[in-house]
Amino acid sequence: MENQMNFNAQSLQKVFFFLSSFLLTTFSAFADEEIVKSSASEGSNPYGLGSLWMQGDLVAKLTLLILLIMSIGSWYILISKLLEQNKIFSSAIQARNVFWSSPSLHQGVEALDQDGAFHYVSETAVNAKNDYVGELASMVPLNIWIEMAFNRSFENIQAKLSIGMAFLATVGSTAPFIGLFGTVWGIYHALTAIGIAGQASIDKVAGPVGEALIMTALGLAVAVPAVLGYNWLLRRNKSAMEKVHSFSVDLEKVLLGGSKPTL
Repeated sequence: MENQMNFNAQSLQKVFFFLSSFLLTTFSAFADEEIVKSSASEGSNPYGLGSLWMQGDLVAKLTLLILLIMSIGSWYILISKLLEQNKIFSSAIQARNVFWSSPSLHQGVEALDQDGAFHYVSETAVNAKNDYVGELASMVPLNIWIEMAFNRSFENIQAKLSIGMAFLATVGSTAPFIGLFGTVWGIYHALTAIGIAGQASIDKVAGPVGEALIMTALGLAVAVPAVLGYNWLLRRNKSAMEKVHSFSVDLEKVLLGGSKPTL
């Protein structure tokens, strides 16, 4: 399972880099298009995302890029976690329909998805029972020995499901403040430019200030999906682990000499 986890991580990293490059290219093209449209039509609003990108200084551009990277990372984690969770849910159905109908535990383990969580849990438990030999093992009751193996596999599965959750929580809590920082920075520079020009009319003030407020809107647009996704994935992780735990309880009964569960 460790090799599969490494393989999945490498595959998801390739997808992340592809999405990052695609979205960065799209963002640059969109900004350039907005600038061209604003320049082409005199009556159009010259204060937009494209104008913000071209007229902003290094700090403003870095703020936009940070928010863009946060958004890409949030959606990447959200999609990858959903795929992992769906795989566990489908493996639970397979375990119920295939594993318990197998003539032996060994054949049941082999019938499961080799890269799935249920195969990993059952294989770990069966190997633990086979390793229950020797003087050291006899000092520990068999049920505790098997439960220790289950707990180790649970921790590994839970750790895999939790990868990226901290990033979502971080984005959800910091993105609004990053957007607010961009707004404050933009308003400061807008007011400074207005003071130097000596013109404080509404058309000179509303444009730059409204342009700076785009940063706050972008920060909220990044934070809201991250927060909703974090809470949703957290509940789905709990449901996935409950299915794995329910399977392990039935398997432990069989390993200790009990009968197969009634389907």
